[in-house]
Amino acid sequence: MSMTIPIDYSRITDLFRTAREEGRDFLYEYEVYTLLASSGAETPPRANLIPRGARPSDEELMAIPGDRAVLKIVSPAIVHKTEVGGVRIVEKTPDRIRSAMRRMLYEVPENFAACIERDPDHAPLPYRGLRGETLQAAISRDLKGVLQVQFMPPDSGAFGNELIVGLRRTREFGTVISAGLGGTDTELYAERFRKGQAVVAASTQLTDEDAFFELFRKTISYRKLAGLTRGQQRIVTDEQLVECFGSFIRMARYFSDANPQAPFVIDELEINPFAFSDYLMVPLDGLCRFSEPAQPANVRPVAKIDRLLHPRSIGIAGVSASRRNFGRIILENVLNEGFGAENVTVFRPGAAPGDTQEGVRVLPELAALGLDAAGGKVAPQNALDLFVVAVGAQQVPDMVDEIIRLGAAHSVMLIPGGMGETENSRERAARVIARINDEHGRGDGGPVFLGANCMGVVSRPGRYDTWFIPEQKLPKDRSGTCHRAALVSQSGAFMLHRSSQCPELKPAYMISMGNQTDLTLGDMVTYFKDSDAVDVIAVYAEGFNDLDGLAFCRAVREAVIAGKEVVFYKAGRTPEGRSATSGHTASLAGDYMVCESCVRQAGAIVARTFTEFQELFLLAEKLYGKKVRGTRLAAVSGAGFEAVGMADSIQSDDYRMELASFSASTVAAISELLRGKKLDALVTVTNPLDINPAADDEVHAEVARLLAADPAVDAVVIGLDPLSPSVHTLDSPDVPDFSIHEEGAVTRRIIQVAACSDKPVVGVVDGGRLFDPMRAQVLAGGVPVFSVCDRAVSSLAVYIEGRLRADILRACVHDNSCNG
Repeated sequence: MSMTIPIDYSRITDLFRTAREEGRDFLYEYEVYTLLASSGAETPPRANLIPRGARPSDEELMAIPGDRAVLKIVSPAIVHKTEVGGVRIVEKTPDRIRSAMRRMLYEVPENFAACIERDPDHAPLPYRGLRGETLQAAISRDLKGVLQVQFMPPDSGAFGNELIVGLRRTREFGTVISAGLGGTDTELYAERFRKGQAVVAASTQLTDEDAFFELFRKTISYRKLAGLTRGQQRIVTDEQLVECFGSFIRMARYFSDANPQAPFVIDELEINPFAFSDYLMVPLDGLCRFSEPAQPANVRPVAKIDRLLHPRSIGIAGVSASRRNFGRIILENVLNEGFGAENVTVFRPGAAPGDTQEGVRVLPELAALGLDAAGGKVAPQNALDLFVVAVGAQQVPDMVDEIIRLGAAHSVMLIPGGMGETENSRERAARVIARINDEHGRGDGGPVFLGANCMGVVSRPGRYDTWFIPEQKLPKDRSGTCHRAALVSQSGAFMLHRSSQCPELKPAYMISMGNQTDLTLGDMVTYFKDSDAVDVIAVYAEGFNDLDGLAFCRAVREAVIAGKEVVFYKAGRTPEGRSATSGHTASLAGDYMVCESCVRQAGAIVARTFTEFQELFLLAEKLYGKKVRGTRLAAVSGAGFEAVGMADSIQSDDYRMELASFSASTVAAISELLRGKKLDALVTVTNPLDINPAADDEVHAEVARLLAADPAVDAVVIGLDPLSPSVHTLDSPDVPDFSIHEEGAVTRRIIQVAACSDKPVVGVVDGGRLFDPMRAQVLAGGVPVFSVCDRAVSSLAVYIEGRLRADILRACVHDNSCNG
């Protein structure tokens, strides 16, 4: 449906330039109409600005078509004109127009002043502190005049028949386009309707008009405008909507920081609302703010992340010789993971030649690594791959300067807090950031820095662990292999608690990002999207650096297109949550709806809770490589409540599965199995399938096998009934018939079933801690297992939905039918 849209960028640029020359960073409404007329989208209504003090002739007042006139006050400070009497519709005669204009020029300042005095905290900056006649006079001086606009009667004044379309330049994701239910109650609609029903949003760099239109098709607004609700008639064509969206997206791309040739950047462009008159989209109000492009930052040498994760040499500053401080715990953990002591160096002022600690050499300063012939820098062959800084925050700026000045390391890990989390430390953090950014603009870019306020990194391929958690509090399982996965977390504590609660996750890499003083979430996903060691990337985010949300989404999309899976959780979804995250690691959490929309459209699987995050991560690790063909679920259990509970969990506002209709051959095979076990009189083969508490290990496994082989089934969730007397579910029972170590135990059987199927097979072990060994055995066999059936179904549904969306993304990229 895409079409060529002629946009007069030169004319729009002239509008911005003229406004800038007048000292404005915004357009008046009549200028917004000129912008729209230059954008190739719908033609706006005719309008005429009547400057304050002007004496227009009768002919000028009657020149605009129609039998009524719309009059709007024009002021740089008054955004909501209707609330202060700044919009009037009058009979189109010279006398009526002049009378209404005179009334507005006097009444609007009085009304606006009254609003400000009732709520002084929301007063525009020029009016702060003013009251009474002084305030009214200031408002009156700012009135530019009255805009006379052509009246175009809407086809319908019914609820939902107005459309808002807007662009907004966000700090994290660049320019975002949004569309949805318009009018004065837009915010109320967005709050009251469930997610994605009132307003949808997308990054203009990652979408096109067709993809955005498909998002919009799911909204209540589209259903109303397209005449799909009871008593409604279509009032706009799909082609008009696509053309409108395309025009906004193209303007956003041209006037953006992403365009190096952009003369200006659109900060905000909003039409609220578009009304509809005889199949015309009529803008009834519009605003636009703009600015000059920001200076691009120096490029970080992200290729050096490989040195950070797979170092050949490690240096550590801040290791105490007399007590177990953070630095000493880090040293112990590095060595315990098998990193060679001969390749580790501790730096301690005052160290004597030949000093060692834990078999590691101790040097007094970085220069002792060995300088080059000129004596100005550390010789390249002596530079550290990774330098871990675990000193006090007040020492960090000088140490960073020394690392850079000497060229002592390729990558640096800044462990200390107090680097931007509090008001007092922000100046210190700003000094460090400025020094690092300056170096990135020179030579090879200097070192990359992870942190500050960083808990460290666990790199199993790199054979090191710099977490400052004693092993007694976080025992390490060094047996077996790790998963081909990376956990990237802005919060070290979040990652620590997930590791403690779910040691079965065991990703190859666990990286605490901290404050993103230098390396960002986007940088890390950019690295892992090309990593041959990782199939699954899980990310916990609190906030993104400037434009890093966009870089992050681009990297996510490339990772997904390359066949990887990305699981994402964003903290700070509420105003209270945003306040908490900004106080924790100095991140500024952005608008959650925009973030979730952009990341989801990039192909990530978005978690709604901490619990769901770790469950989705588990599913991604265990089910990567399984085929996901659809949403048809087979639900099985020997506990009736569990079978029903699975059926009750297949739908929500965020996902939808369906219960599969088993094929006739599958029903016959299961019926024959039940007859052989004398259960046929107790069980009816339906979905959900209650196989009865008397079903033994073989019945559980064989039913799962038959259902997984059914072409009408896409996934199987089976309750393994740990409390059933007929099933082997205990680790060390007095009765051998209950042992999970028996050859025919359900745990061994279900592992074999899952291994032989290319479909997702998920287990449920709903029981107490007595059955933890049972869960552990199933997990160790590669089968995801849950403690509660509804969690199993809901998380699997979210996972499957994400996998299917990723398949669509890959297909459209392969067919060259989508943007990005």
